[in-house]
Amino acid sequence: MENFDYIIIGAGSAGCVLANRLSENPSNKVLLLEAGGKDTNPWIHIPGGYFKTMHNPETDWCFNTEEEPNCDNRKMVYPRGKTLGGSSSINGMLYIRGQSNDYNYWRQLGNVGWSWDDVLPYFKKSEDFQFGENEYHGSGGPIKVEKIRATFKVLDLFLKAADEFGYRKTEDFNNGDNEGMGYFPFTIKNGFRCSTAVGYLNPVKKRKNLKIITKAHIKNIEFENKKAKKVNYWSGEKLNSVEANSEIVLSAGTIGSPHILQASGIGPGKLLRDNGIEVIKEHNGIGQNLVDHLMLRPVYKVKNLETLNDIYYSFPKKVISALKFLITRSGPLTVGASYVCGFVKSDEHLETPNLQFHISPASTDLLGKSVLHKFPAFTPTITNVRPTSRGSIELKSSDTRIPPKIKMNYLSTDEDRQIAGKSLKIVRKIVMESKAYKEYQPEELRPGIEITDNEQLAIEAGKFANTIFHPVSTCRMGNDESSVVSDKLKVHGLENLRIIDASVMPYITSGNTNAPTIMIAEKGADLILNR
Repeated sequence: MENFDYIIIGAGSAGCVLANRLSENPSNKVLLLEAGGKDTNPWIHIPGGYFKTMHNPETDWCFNTEEEPNCDNRKMVYPRGKTLGGSSSINGMLYIRGQSNDYNYWRQLGNVGWSWDDVLPYFKKSEDFQFGENEYHGSGGPIKVEKIRATFKVLDLFLKAADEFGYRKTEDFNNGDNEGMGYFPFTIKNGFRCSTAVGYLNPVKKRKNLKIITKAHIKNIEFENKKAKKVNYWSGEKLNSVEANSEIVLSAGTIGSPHILQASGIGPGKLLRDNGIEVIKEHNGIGQNLVDHLMLRPVYKVKNLETLNDIYYSFPKKVISALKFLITRSGPLTVGASYVCGFVKSDEHLETPNLQFHISPASTDLLGKSVLHKFPAFTPTITNVRPTSRGSIELKSSDTRIPPKIKMNYLSTDEDRQIAGKSLKIVRKIVMESKAYKEYQPEELRPGIEITDNEQLAIEAGKFANTIFHPVSTCRMGNDESSVVSDKLKVHGLENLRIIDASVMPYITSGNTNAPTIMIAEKGADLILNR
């Protein structure tokens, strides 16, 4: 059996960071295990290939949720990265940190070292900001952050229309105050995706003290007297084992980490016993408190404005887009999921924004399951960034190759449904009542201009809503009975085991979650190394 000082489970947004930082010292022997394959699919690296990698079983786990009662009883598609770089290799490349209050709240909950002032240096450490270092941004870090390389008039008009109603523009969403409207910053380098595999892993993968194994599906973690000692994993049908001299670090993500813990005998006792698993440590919090941002996807048809729908159905325009990418690294192929970002308040009495825009110059019936519409239209997606609905992750078998039960419970609280209705009315006002769009004759394709009641709007929105790919908090950090890890990211009641990924967030951040996950990994590496 091979021995390593550190065994990292999962080469995703966090795992690649850890592999880099823990192997900086040549005396540390590090193993990185990834259940997916190598990131060799060219569509991973072309930002516009975003829709070629999601829902592709080579690069995406292609999970499905349980039936969602408030989303038309749909089993919703639930993408998660299945390759080196994890979800940072298939996500929308949107670089948003959240609000300073998010992290100050984490600290207020008792998590020492996690306030905004504490975590800002780690955001800066990970970043190579296009415009250089300043008070809030870093230079020379592994993750390149660049401005957008393409735009559409239909989106410029949205910013203009929003300004008519007092939604101010901003040039920086990442200084702790993200209120305002503007274009997203992207984790893109010279026109190509900059995943954590690209930024952190590729430059160090030839280190002699770092071993990377792909297509290694974790069976479980073994314990001796509640001390994590060994990792068992399948390589094809062969079962292998490796032993950790120092620590095992679980970085399999918000779905994978609780699933592996439960399969290893750590979790709700009844659930484990019902699946024939010996209980090593009973912990009812593992897999609970699942929270995600739900994107509500209204669609507006327009006239005499080009959208991606037009390009998709025009061979000449596709050729022009390809040439722009090849020659100048510009145009639609250099952009991922969304173009325009915005943070606004559903109610003026709120201290900070609770709604986020992700605006795309394209439209479809159901994301991931249907093609673009054959008419010009755009999707001013809006989401409640501080939802109160909670879900869970539970294994369905002792065999981790069988996906777990993913229950999101979207829109299950009165508050979330009321905010959904209010948010759709804000979108409607900007598009339908502004001077900016008037000459382009906007038409609300959905939810439907005739629907005005908040509860009814939420019901209708649930029919076409989707995850915006931000699951967190299934192994949350804290000091209460339901928390799973300490503020040092050590699993309560166990030794030599840490969890370092998005699952440890005490509460979801007010925005996209990839940048915060990278920050958690940077800080987690320092905690492991006592730096």
